[in-house]
Amino acid sequence: MTAVNLGVPVVRSAPDVSARPESPHLVDRFGRVATDLRVSLTDRCNLRCTYCMPAEGLDWLPKPELLSDDELARLVSIAVTRLGVTDVRFTGGEPLLRPGIEKVIAATTALSPRPNTSMTTNGITLAKRAAGLAEAGLDRVNVSLDTLDPARFHEMTRRDRISDVFAGMAAARDAGLTPVKVNSVLLRGVNDDEAVPLLRFALENGYQLRFIEQMPLDPQHGWDRSSMVTAEEILDALGREFTLAPESTDRGGAPAERWLVDGGPAVVGVIASVTRPFCAACDRTRLTADGQLRNCLFSTSETDLRAPLRAGATDEEIADLWRGTMWAKAAGHGINRAGFDQPDRPMSAIGG
Repeated sequence: MTAVNLGVPVVRSAPDVSARPESPHLVDRFGRVATDLRVSLTDRCNLRCTYCMPAEGLDWLPKPELLSDDELARLVSIAVTRLGVTDVRFTGGEPLLRPGIEKVIAATTALSPRPNTSMTTNGITLAKRAAGLAEAGLDRVNVSLDTLDPARFHEMTRRDRISDVFAGMAAARDAGLTPVKVNSVLLRGVNDDEAVPLLRFALENGYQLRFIEQMPLDPQHGWDRSSMVTAEEILDALGREFTLAPESTDRGGAPAERWLVDGGPAVVGVIASVTRPFCAACDRTRLTADGQLRNCLFSTSETDLRAPLRAGATDEEIADLWRGTMWAKAAGHGINRAGFDQPDRPMSAIGG
């Protein structure tokens, strides 16, 4: 089996923090403050979505390079208690492939102040895990679902598991992991006819639907802008069947623009990272499963927290590394700029 070589990310050099204000929080040079931590628990996945990874999979991270449960819990604790993080979302790969996920969630929700704690999952094993996740303190889940058609799901994910996803979403709702949000990516000529059916499905089941523009984060670096269904196209399709009105509340750093559906209270969101970038309000910081810190989803460099962690660094020393990395965050991702460089790591290794 030939797997895709992901390459080695560039290690970030120490940033110049001489102009950084005396703040314990994750401030950057453009006045943004990161309060939302995305934590990848594993780069492995039990689906093979065509826009995410090849059929044969990837070169998975060696187990010794992965952070242990205790190391993950410690870094999350530093983020919450020293750096002002208020929201923690666990991602992957597929986070439910992490055996100790309930332990990590319980350690997170036991922190003071307690962060809002969520998870993004493909839902394949969610049905049998939902109750335990809720017991550990998880607040809610996002479930990825790009189609309602079993044959199309099989084609897009290379797995015949759509019934498991439906069961997982229902189990999450019944366990109180609400609102259950559904993340959908539309691809031109593949599933671009499902905007309306997906929204109807979400409304009928009490889920919140969010469409996400396809981003250049595939390991093959084969992203083609022409295959991406844009936010404008999605809203036009929905507008032919539903009455949409922009939600009046300020979205803040939330990635999704939201619209009331037929007067509300139901809403639909669109995350238009490519055509309507929201970098100016970004409040996210990212930790990979192998302990690398990223200040942007599209960053081409990383800061290693695993090495100092294992070498005996204090919590405050790690916090200072984190602060310096976020201070150096760029103004935007640059997707629409000539010369844009796609990250070496794909989405499955960075975390959603």
